[in-house]
Amino acid sequence: MSYSQVEKMEVINLVEKSAIGATRTLAELGISKSTFYDWYHKYQEEGYDGLASKRRIPNRIWNKIPNNERENVVKTALEYPERSCREIACLVTDKHEYCISESSVYRILKAENLVASPAYAINTAKDKYENQTSRINELWQIDFTYFRIIDWGWYYLSTVLDDYSRYVLAWRLCRFMGAEDAIGTINDAITRTGVGNAIVKYRPRVLSDNSSAYISQQFKEYLNDRGLGYVHGKPMHPQTQGKIERYHRSMKNIILLDNYYMPNELELRIEGWVDYYNNRRYHEALNNITPADQYFGRGAEIFERRAIIRAKTFQERRCANF
Repeated sequence: MSYSQVEKMEVINLVEKSAIGATRTLAELGISKSTFYDWYHKYQEEGYDGLASKRRIPNRIWNKIPNNERENVVKTALEYPERSCREIACLVTDKHEYCISESSVYRILKAENLVASPAYAINTAKDKYENQTSRINELWQIDFTYFRIIDWGWYYLSTVLDDYSRYVLAWRLCRFMGAEDAIGTINDAITRTGVGNAIVKYRPRVLSDNSSAYISQQFKEYLNDRGLGYVHGKPMHPQTQGKIERYHRSMKNIILLDNYYMPNELELRIEGWVDYYNNRRYHEALNNITPADQYFGRGAEIFERRAIIRAKTFQERRCANF
C-alpha cells in the first residue's frame, strides 16, 4: 500500500506517542518495522520533506525515433495521402530501409494533424472462405458488381480473384450480367495464368454465388470442358464470397467518389485501381505485402528483408540513445 507524506507523518507521531511500544503499534497499523524505520530515518535526516515520495527518474528511451526519421514519415505521408498509417509504416521500411511501427506513425502524423477520418465506409463483412486455400490457382472467386454511367445506364464489372493471394487475375466491364460475360472473364484468367495449357493434377475451382449466370447450364458446361471445378456459395449467405465482396466494396468506395459519363472513363479508372490494388497496396491479411508479392512468391524474401531492417534499426537506436 502506498502512503502519502501526511500519512507517514501521522504514523510517526502515533508511534512516538504510543504507550504500547513501536512493535505492537506498527502491528496494529499493518506496517512493517523496516518500512517504518526507513521513513523515520529520512524524517530525522531531512525533516518533513524527506517523507515525500521520490518519483523514479524514467530510464532513457533506447528506441527513441530520430528527428530525421520523424520528418521522413511526414514526408512519406504527404507524398502518399491515400495511404493509411499501416501502409506508411510499410512504405518507410521497404523504400527507406528503416523500421517503424504503425502506432509510431500514427502518433507522429497525429501531432502534425495529418490523420483524418477515411472518406469511405469501413468493411466488416467476413472475408474468409470456409475451406482455406494453401496455394495459388487452387480456388478462384468470381463475382459481378455494378456501376451507373450517366446517360448510359448500368454497367456490370465481372472480376476473377485468386483466393490464396487475393490477386485480381481478370476483369471485364460488361453491358449485361449473363453467362457469356462470366465465361469471358474466366477465359481471360485462364489465358493470363496459363492453367489451360499446363499439365497439372488439379485445376482451379471456381467459387461463385447462385446468380443466374453462374448456375446456368452454359456456364457449367464451359467449366467442365476446361477441367475447372466449381463451388457455389450457400443460398442467402453472400459472406461465402467474402474476399471478392470485400474487394469490390473497397474499390467502389474509391471509384464512386467520381461521376462517369463514358464507359471508357470508368474502364480507365478501374484499370488504375486494379494496378494499384495488385501491385502497390499493402494487404493487411497478407502480412502487409501486395497481392502480386503473394501470387508471384516474393513474400518470404520480403519478410526476411524486413526482419533484417528491423534488427538493424533497433541496433542503431540503441547506439544512438546510450
